Amino acid sequence: MQNPPTRTRRTVASLTTLALGATGLLAVAFVNAGAAHAAAVPTLSPLAVPNRGASVPFIEQEAEYAATNGSVVGPDRQYGHLVSEASGRQAVTLNAVGQYVEFTLTAPANSIDFRYSLPDSSDGKGRDASMDLLVNGQKLKSVDVTSKYSWYYGGYPFNNNPGDSNPHHFFDETRTLLGTTYPVGTKIRLQVSSTAQSPSFTVDLADFEKVADPIAKPAGAIDVVADYGADPTGATDSTAKFQAAVNAGAAQGRTVYIPQGNFTLYDHVVVDKVTLAGAGPWYSVLGGRDPINRNRAAGIYGKYVAGGGYGGGVRPQEAGGPSQNVTLKDFAIIGDVRERVDDDQVNGLGGAMSNSTVDNLWIQHTKVGAWMDGPMDHFTIKNSRILDQTADGVNFHTGVTNSTVTNTFLRNTGDDGLASWPERLANTNDSFTHNTVVLPILANNIVTYGGKDFTISDNVMADTITNGGGLHIANRYPGVTSGNGTAVSGTITAARNTLIRTGNSDYNWQFGVGAIWFDGLNEPITGATINISDTDILDSSYEAIQTIEGGVTGVNLTNVNIDGAGTYAIQAQANAQMKFTNVKAKNIAQAATPIHNCVGTGFQITDGGGNSGLSGSTCTGQWPAPVWTYNGVPVGGDNGGSSPTPSPSASTSTPASPSPSPSASASSTCPSGTGNLAQGRPATASGTSQTATAWAARTQTLTVQGSTDGSSFSTLVGSAGYTFDPASGNTVTVNLPATPARYLRLTVTGNTGWPAAQLSELQAFGGGNGTSSPSPSSSASSSPSPSASASSTCPSGTGNLAQGRPATASGTSQTGPPAPRPSPSRAPPTAPPSPPWWAPPATPSTRPPATP
Repeated sequence: MQNPPTRTRRTVASLTTLALGATGLLAVAFVNAGAAHAAAVPTLSPLAVPNRGASVPFIEQEAEYAATNGSVVGPDRQYGHLVSEASGRQAVTLNAVGQYVEFTLTAPANSIDFRYSLPDSSDGKGRDASMDLLVNGQKLKSVDVTSKYSWYYGGYPFNNNPGDSNPHHFFDETRTLLGTTYPVGTKIRLQVSSTAQSPSFTVDLADFEKVADPIAKPAGAIDVVADYGADPTGATDSTAKFQAAVNAGAAQGRTVYIPQGNFTLYDHVVVDKVTLAGAGPWYSVLGGRDPINRNRAAGIYGKYVAGGGYGGGVRPQEAGGPSQNVTLKDFAIIGDVRERVDDDQVNGLGGAMSNSTVDNLWIQHTKVGAWMDGPMDHFTIKNSRILDQTADGVNFHTGVTNSTVTNTFLRNTGDDGLASWPERLANTNDSFTHNTVVLPILANNIVTYGGKDFTISDNVMADTITNGGGLHIANRYPGVTSGNGTAVSGTITAARNTLIRTGNSDYNWQFGVGAIWFDGLNEPITGATINISDTDILDSSYEAIQTIEGGVTGVNLTNVNIDGAGTYAIQAQANAQMKFTNVKAKNIAQAATPIHNCVGTGFQITDGGGNSGLSGSTCTGQWPAPVWTYNGVPVGGDNGGSSPTPSPSASTSTPASPSPSPSASASSTCPSGTGNLAQGRPATASGTSQTATAWAARTQTLTVQGSTDGSSFSTLVGSAGYTFDPASGNTVTVNLPATPARYLRLTVTGNTGWPAAQLSELQAFGGGNGTSSPSPSSSASSSPSPSASASSTCPSGTGNLAQGRPATASGTSQTGPPAPRPSPSRAPPTAPPSPPWWAPPATPSTRPPATP
């Protein structure tokens, strides 16, 4: 999801409640061309699911199954690796003159749109190159390719500096008409003609389409070229001429026609009570960006509503929304956005439009395909393509009601594919149906943050990359609360969806996110009915179903097929009340214990009958390496903990061997102490330790505030950068003024080394007449780790320092990589009156209760 100026995506850690004396110090430790071949692992295609997803006008072919003398790379789902962002997590790399990928047409086609990656340039500005396109062995043309719209680095919202960490967003795509329609059996080859401009070319896939002839101008329509002088060559800015044409169309009740051409717009055009129609998205193309005011670019916007979702400056022509009775159809917006600046209004579509329809648009290289700022009502996007965005594909933001996205194809969005976020006003009775959402580079394929009576059905979601899942239902993000009337409520229907290779590791949390996951960060999800039915969850990268942060009730899973999961079928990290009916799981990596339950009796399932493959639960104290499956067959995995490669390798990668399940004799335990910050359970923190030797030198921006009562805080040390270096112990010291304070708050607002705060130990030393809280007594006993056959449990709670929620503490100790979500292990019951398969352990932990 695109973030407003006041919002960040888990990149700020606000740490609260340390009881101390008046003054002191604050210490923080952070821790040559050969014979053609094709050899790839068979994978499920998101376009091969009958009766689900978008009905698209093209036929897709994967490069790894085509004829090639290049190197098949993958499969690999590890974030930061080139091929992890490829469709099906496989591709073909060409790194010598004469190397090629050759596709054979299975239906007549006169166009190609292919997805590819080039290495970045050393300055991060990108490189331009070209590939030869051959038909039946004869060169037809050269096709330009570029890396200018790919390769991002650093922490959210990312940058274009190759010297920074976290490279990602590797792929782009380009299209060209072939000039004639070629029959079935025609060989279409993409071939390297030179490596002078780029040392390698990685081809992911190609979409072949038989594009219809241009649509003629409707009778009586206004022509933006013939009537208003818009420039179809793109040599000059046509914004004013487009705006004049649509104003006239609105006033006269006439359609405004965009003939064939490539039109440059330095600003978005505002529409109201008008139809804007093109000759087709392959023929009528809007693009461009203001060369000076880079926060303005080509786009079509409705008028803003005062007090609605948009909080920035509104120009006179943009006021008075929502726009009404707008139709946008049959053209493309292919922009020039190469970075993510959330304040910039460089989206394909924006503003507010009620009783309006978007039909058959191609939107590419903008920031967000359609960021709609309500309140607005009865808005539809259908039959469209949204590709290669730096942020979301579509976001219904604030008071969007009775609106839908349907039969739309989305690929390579920089954030959530389809999202609903009722920040200020409820989003009610909206729907995302019959869409195909593939390869969101960050976050989720489809999500509703809050929302009432929402339908998410008949979709296909595939290949989540990081920090998200396939389908997400959550009370998260600013403004999403029941007090505002914006939380999840009413009936949420998710029926007949297919999720393929969804969910992945979260590089902040350092564990997997579920294919379907529920998050009650702002408040538990309660009072709603959530029906998930007739759904296939296939080859999930980590767990298939997850609960975390705040809990969820009212969930009904019916006729759900879980086939393939890299770790668990269910990962319960927050309380949940669910009913399972005919939920069947197989090919789960942790087959002996397919449920990872960290919350004991807080996780409750009503058994509706017909369930299978869900017997056995555990809480290991560590996260197992995922074993990725393709068509349910294990092919390998990785725990995602190794550093991303700074530049993708062109060599063929060998799939890793499947990681074995943990030995039955392995011991499992909850961490020492009675709380778990990562789990959201209360933990005290006057003394903590966490070793993480992989954390390298970095500068983090810190602010220290103090309070005498725990509620009213004032700044003690203003925002400043502090260098953490392993050479000096990864420790910094912040001198505090002689200001009485019982509570300290440390806020981390920046980090050059990771897209989140890195903090493992915080010590505050009292000075003057103040006294600090004592550390736990060294004589305090800790419970021994239970044997493999022993059961244990961890108490529940609500605090979570990592999310900025108060958590009381007196002492914890933790050594190793970032903490997993530990929980008890237990064997499944064998006979009544033992509890059912989802129940908490029969033998409670012997550890003492939490310190008050």
